Amino acid sequence: MRRALAVPLAAVLAASLLAAADPAQSPPPSPGDVVEVSVNAHAGLGTVHEAAYGANAAVWDSHMNDPEVARLYKRARIAAVRYPGGSYGDLYHWESHTVPGGTVAPDTGFDAFMGTVRNAGAQAVVVANYGTGTPEEAAGWVRYANVTKKYGVKYWEIGNELYGNGYYGATWETDDHADKSPAAYARNTLEFVRAMKAVDPTIKIGAVLTIPGSWPDGVVAAGDSANWNHTVIPAVAPEIDFFTVHWYPGTSIPDTSGDVAGLLASPPGLAEMLAQVRADVAALGGRDVPLALTEVASNIGRNTHAAGLFAADAYLTALENGVFTVDWFDTHNALEKVGTIDGETDYQDIGFLSLGQCADGVCEPPLNTPFPAYHGIEILQTAAGPGDSLVRAGSSRPKVAVHAVRQADGDLAVVLINKDPGTAYPVRLRYTGFTPSGRSPVTYTFTPGATAIVRAEQGDAYTRTLPPYSITTMTVRAAKGPKPAPAPGTPTARGVPGGITVSWPPAGPTADRYEVYRQTGTDTVPLGTTRGTSLTLRGLEPGASYTVNVLAGDRAGRLSRPSAPVTFTAPTPQDSACAVRYRVTQGWGRGFTATVTVTNRGADDVSDWSLAFRFPVAGERVGSGQGGTWTSEGTSQGQDVRVVPNEQTRTIPAGGSVTLGFVGANEGAYPSPTVFRLNGTVCSTL
Repeated sequence: MRRALAVPLAAVLAASLLAAADPAQSPPPSPGDVVEVSVNAHAGLGTVHEAAYGANAAVWDSHMNDPEVARLYKRARIAAVRYPGGSYGDLYHWESHTVPGGTVAPDTGFDAFMGTVRNAGAQAVVVANYGTGTPEEAAGWVRYANVTKKYGVKYWEIGNELYGNGYYGATWETDDHADKSPAAYARNTLEFVRAMKAVDPTIKIGAVLTIPGSWPDGVVAAGDSANWNHTVIPAVAPEIDFFTVHWYPGTSIPDTSGDVAGLLASPPGLAEMLAQVRADVAALGGRDVPLALTEVASNIGRNTHAAGLFAADAYLTALENGVFTVDWFDTHNALEKVGTIDGETDYQDIGFLSLGQCADGVCEPPLNTPFPAYHGIEILQTAAGPGDSLVRAGSSRPKVAVHAVRQADGDLAVVLINKDPGTAYPVRLRYTGFTPSGRSPVTYTFTPGATAIVRAEQGDAYTRTLPPYSITTMTVRAAKGPKPAPAPGTPTARGVPGGITVSWPPAGPTADRYEVYRQTGTDTVPLGTTRGTSLTLRGLEPGASYTVNVLAGDRAGRLSRPSAPVTFTAPTPQDSACAVRYRVTQGWGRGFTATVTVTNRGADDVSDWSLAFRFPVAGERVGSGQGGTWTSEGTSQGQDVRVVPNEQTRTIPAGGSVTLGFVGANEGAYPSPTVFRLNGTVCSTL
């Protein structure tokens, strides 16, 4: 079972009484409101990293090293703390402890910071000064940290949001380099990497990427051939250890309009954004480089209860989608504007601990009081800790988000987030690949107005009622039984003639066979069984994305936990009579342009043709097009697009091509289509 939280009895009673005080706030739902939750322990999403839960600390914060801060980090299992703070990373000179043009508070130097990190049992994530620093300065910091002081700082980033250095028009990140292009950032980053690793080759170094759907992702500057990510990834991937992205859903300035529902609906979009970044890294970098979400927060309802729900959902969504550390921005910040959202006071303070500031006669809670976002992160360690396995889970209702974790001791934790402020939902749970014991689950709940997390041990593993606007973690104990074989190692996938070969490290001597499963939603579909450590998959759907796990079986028929997942795209036929080249040529956050070049490889002209494809995500669509008549229709799988020619493109000559173009719109991610059909024939995708 997961370790328990220390919860004051008085706080528990107060929170429980508050949740039960007004029955009108929890109207009984109709039978049709029962939420069906599916948990599939055979569908693995990866292992929780030792640095999974993180936060930012900033040298402008005079309270960043308060003893209470270290205690609160430790209580929430904050295992990674990023320094010296946002854009200050490109201004801060570590040796002199100065930020030219900025504010440095007393007692915020690197040694003081490392004292807090150590007292919290965490590790540091340090931003090396790219904007106004040098590779030599960064190497000196590594030497001081890891050779002189023996702090063992493992994670380093090269600069902060350098795409905001003015190259694309907006200037919020300081960059003194004469060449501010992404190509220059890539070249200079490699100089930083080489200088820093010459001092300590064991450190891990990250480079900056943009996140889909947020400006300037997709923007191609005049004179460039590609956007920021498509320039940086291939240049630095051979030598970098991870890439960093940031995510701030909501408007670009603090939003007091109260679009809290939109905030709470945003984490599924994060999954699509991260999938697009990972696909770009794999395609352009040639390998699976880890991702770090080193800044995340919201511009909406920052200090309301909804921020706690958002934090929990966002952290787990990121961890399920290839991120190894998620770092809230930030520990303390500042009161920006007092307002009210849904009856709650919001100070628009992006920190998760209060600074106790006042404005317009209204004061924040006392210094270092946790805001709801802190509790949303804190409750996660009751469900998932380092070494635990994230597994696939799903809900029949968008208002109820669900995540699941197979804990190291064999138990299963289910995290249930009710995003509805006025309805308590009954939940019915179904399990695949896991058998509950008959004992009551242990639950931890965070509800509106609570200042603590409430523990209980009651009920059964199959039903639960979720209070309105709540987070509930439910640890279901596993039925007793013989231990199965250990899980196989992380699989890899490579293309071979006629299919894809998936290979994996062996699971151990008790493994008698291996079964390969494809994830389809919360279900798993068997693709094949073998006694070896590889399996060639044939008959795959051209252009389809496959996420697969490998499970080991013993002679008694018991299956192991799943391996980490591997995702690949099934190849399109290389000998097709047609070929399509799809390229995004420009983007601006919520829109993009693309060209589609269709080549006729046949011996005869093709006339009065029709080209069809499907966008991979629902938030991607065609606005207007050129070169033909474009039509589209939304489906549950994405938008289906069809284009027929105009007079100029009516005929594609044998061996010739036509080029089409369109303006697209996107809500977040905008991955490229992977399969195109010309008159029903699947084309080769170039």
